[in-house]
Amino acid sequence: MNYSDARDCGYCRSPITLDQRWVREKVYDPAPQNDREPSYRRYHAEVFSGEQLSCWEKHQLQREMARSIARAA
Repeated sequence: MNYSDARDCGYCRSPITLDQRWVREKVYDPAPQNDREPSYRRYHAEVFSGEQLSCWEKHQLQREMARSIARAA
């Protein structure tokens, strides 16, 4: 996945403004390099109007579904 800006949500790609709550996820590059620092992705932590889940919760559900599919394969 490409992320255009560190202040953009990793799920919906919308900017995260200063007044919004957000969650940060630490991500390590899978390449085996010892000097690599982790990067971070941010997600909206609050539920938007008309939605059932926040971007962070949706991201977590996608990860869990991917894990379940991988285990079943």
